[in-house]
Amino acid sequence: MFARYKKQAQAQAAAAQAPKPLQAVAQAAAVKMPATAPQTKQLPASVRAKPQKVAAVVAPENKEKKRRERLGEIKVEMHSRLLDNLNLSALEAASESDLKTEIMDITSEALNEIGIVLNREERLTLNQELYDEVKGLGPLEALLKDDGVNDILVNGPQQIFVERDGKLTLTDITFKDERHLLRIIDKIVSAVGRRVDESNPYVDARLADGSRFNAMVPPIAVDGSLVSIRKFKKEKLGIDDLVRFGAFSDEMALYLEAAVSTRLNIIVSGGTGSGKTTTLNALSSFIDNDERILTIEDTAELQLQQTHVGRMESRPANVEGKGAVSQRDCLKNALRMRPDRIIVGETRGEEVIDMLQAMNTGHDGSMTTIHANSARDGVSRLENMIAMAGIEMPLKAVRSQIASAVNLIVQASRLQDGSRRMTSITEITGMEGDVISMQEVFRFQRVGLTPENKILGHFTATGVRSHFSERFKMWGMDLPAEMFEPFNPGR
Repeated sequence: MFARYKKQAQAQAAAAQAPKPLQAVAQAAAVKMPATAPQTKQLPASVRAKPQKVAAVVAPENKEKKRRERLGEIKVEMHSRLLDNLNLSALEAASESDLKTEIMDITSEALNEIGIVLNREERLTLNQELYDEVKGLGPLEALLKDDGVNDILVNGPQQIFVERDGKLTLTDITFKDERHLLRIIDKIVSAVGRRVDESNPYVDARLADGSRFNAMVPPIAVDGSLVSIRKFKKEKLGIDDLVRFGAFSDEMALYLEAAVSTRLNIIVSGGTGSGKTTTLNALSSFIDNDERILTIEDTAELQLQQTHVGRMESRPANVEGKGAVSQRDCLKNALRMRPDRIIVGETRGEEVIDMLQAMNTGHDGSMTTIHANSARDGVSRLENMIAMAGIEMPLKAVRSQIASAVNLIVQASRLQDGSRRMTSITEITGMEGDVISMQEVFRFQRVGLTPENKILGHFTATGVRSHFSERFKMWGMDLPAEMFEPFNPGR
């Protein structure tokens, strides 16, 4: 019946054996309640009413839980049958519709043999989950397809959290057990030539759609394997989109357009999940199409729309500990490739030296991101990274290098209500003695909190005129003086 993808030799043997676990499930489902209940002592109506009311509330939850458990047992058995019956080597060339039809036919035959009856919705769910097990990432597949999910966080087989709109929520999706979770992890990492086991218990990888994947397995992960997936945004958000979402104001957008167009060196600073890469993508839209841009990342996430873009991605060491290519290696090589601008996805180590050198030696307009909680903290972090690189330089010389290389620090933050805001735009104006001189031009001013815990606030200029006003004017980007005036609610 299923000649195209089914193993003929094993098909008859598999059909002759009905699995015991599901036979027991089927028999249990077929057993009917006795016609007469055991005799119990009669209680007054007022007393009997209370347990009936409680049961009406709890019963749907228990029923749904038992239904999920039953479907889970059936799915495990059906998946085992598929592995025994499907010719896995032929599946690579199979289309999605053909494979789904084949899975549906094999599942229907197996359910009839076992004697389990499922309604139409349960059959459709079962067939989709089996397809995800065979061709996709099992329980994670539905979350990867959900555009509203930004992050997927797995804490062992029974806990899967997702981030929506900046807030973490626990889903009702689970893995069968730890072995099931490890099988999905191995499926991901083996597709990109990596491995993860007790001797190498953690791994970074990139999914086929560009999503960033990290996993850590036992014995390092004590309560079950830990998985985090940062989903890759298929739709690139532009400046207009971010303004509409309230990430920053029109005046800030106009200022940033002038800063990028006049080739100021920009650092986007922020915490994890604050929108640094999204902001960097949006800023890159202001770059002229006739410039040569080179991007360097650990995981390729930047989506530049210009014509002349060269993309590089670092590479970890192989199993023997050889073959690693760091961001610094890529950056050194990029300097020999005649770039107009260099964009580093995230600066976190010794590559900071080469990044600052590039900004100082003719590659104006370069950009990168760093992890920091404020502009001043960002400067301190740059100093620390230079120190960690093992470069012996006086502190004043280090700060002088930073002050001459970096022109602008854009601070992105994820606030307590989950919203992402550009909370500060700060200019670096030079050195005053041994201290780097900075001035804040725009900020997000918080004014309160709604009963729904939504943050109230507004973007405002600080009243300080830009240090680069003359530069903007020389490049034909003369900004109006009014945009630097503080926000006045009465106007």
